[in-house]
Amino acid sequence: MKTNLLQELPSLQYATVSDRFDETWEAPLSILLGLGRAAGADFVEFFLERNNYISCLAEDDAITSISPRLSTGAGIRIFKGKVDCYVSTNDLTFLGLKSALERALAILGLQLPSPHARIPEIQLELYRDYATKKQKDNWLGQCSPMREMGDILLGANQMLAQQGTHIQSRRSGYFRDWQEILVAASDGTFARDIRLTQSIGCNLLCADGANRSSIGKRVGGTSDPAYLRHWQYEPVVAEIVEAAGKMLYADYVESGSYPIIMANQFGGVIFHEACGHLLETTGIEAKTTPFAEMKGQKIAHENLTAWDEGRSEDAFGTIDMDDEGMPTQRTLLIENGILKNFISDRAGELRTGHPRTGSGRRQSYTYPAASRMRNTYIDAGDFSLDDLFASVDRGIYCKKMGGGSVLPTGQFNFAVDEAYLIENGKITKPLKGATLIGDAKEIMQEISMSSRDLELAAGFCGSVSGSIYVTVGQPHIKVDAITVGGR
Repeated sequence: MKTNLLQELPSLQYATVSDRFDETWEAPLSILLGLGRAAGADFVEFFLERNNYISCLAEDDAITSISPRLSTGAGIRIFKGKVDCYVSTNDLTFLGLKSALERALAILGLQLPSPHARIPEIQLELYRDYATKKQKDNWLGQCSPMREMGDILLGANQMLAQQGTHIQSRRSGYFRDWQEILVAASDGTFARDIRLTQSIGCNLLCADGANRSSIGKRVGGTSDPAYLRHWQYEPVVAEIVEAAGKMLYADYVESGSYPIIMANQFGGVIFHEACGHLLETTGIEAKTTPFAEMKGQKIAHENLTAWDEGRSEDAFGTIDMDDEGMPTQRTLLIENGILKNFISDRAGELRTGHPRTGSGRRQSYTYPAASRMRNTYIDAGDFSLDDLFASVDRGIYCKKMGGGSVLPTGQFNFAVDEAYLIENGKITKPLKGATLIGDAKEIMQEISMSSRDLELAAGFCGSVSGSIYVTVGQPHIKVDAITVGGR
């Protein structure tokens, strides 16, 4: 224990404006954390962030939008028992952070101690700096400048024009999101990191009379400043043009129940949406997930094993630490159909008892962290792709998934942008207008075969803590029966 006079605290010197969050933040943050604890809070956390974002959009043969965004701020979260509150501010001076802390305390009926009160000394851990350790500090300056962004996107659009037919519109877009964070908490957490997330996408809309097709592809990665510079758009353009041509004159699918084979990569979006969210402790807290009391029980076909992790190299949801300062890890969700673990953050552990998994994530300092997915996928199986197709007499191959919606309890519907009829184990003709409709608890039991070709894809996930970058993925899988909406 040590004594600090509150009226003397603002005289502390630290780098409120600098090119990085450095060790000089230890003294002011440890004092503020001590103030929060002295006020009666059980736990106090500060999340500091600097963000530098830019996006560029090319439509047909012109750059139509360049959107930069800069932000700096902090979020303060306080727990009293199992109740918490959150306040954010863009004033990083000591007085600004102290004022935000005071507002957060007041929400829980607490107040700062008197000027001469004894304040607990919060011993922060030795500064844990993933950014410097992994040589991330120079990443921002190594990224593509605006002119290079425009040239590359226009090059992709030009190639779409050269190779496509019946084109109505061509779009290519890119964004770069650089984020520096510092987390300090009353349990001693004191850690810094830099994230660099980049994504590129192309879309082609074709029309011929009443026939329409729209096909796109998006890729993304982390940790490579030259990601855009290294992007090879030629195979992406070829894939999009081929698919758009096939879908333009495709027959409409007939509604019914079918066995389906779902492609790898972005096919994993259905597992992410229809099952992954049900394994987050936010769902347990809200009492919406049907799996809340099923840990250790069978919730899927014995063929299925699934993971959520933050460690795959350069994947879109990879992080060195989460937004609560916990090092990332691999979390086995389902093993041979048995539910093994939930995806948990600090609040989830406190309120549900499921241990933290390095999954506390948020869009920015304006949101409190919540249990969120990172890289989430169905693991590779033991079957060949030929085995999957040979098992289907009449069904549908869902090669490219589109948008959809999912209820908190797991009922879902997803459009299929590119689909094909399977007859006697062979792909015979393209189909359009297919929508997959189902319930997570039921469909998980129908995934009976997984091939060996696991691949990941970039995705975006919205939930209670905002929009974050995630990876979805799977090998090719066979679903024995699912409702397909069509004509």
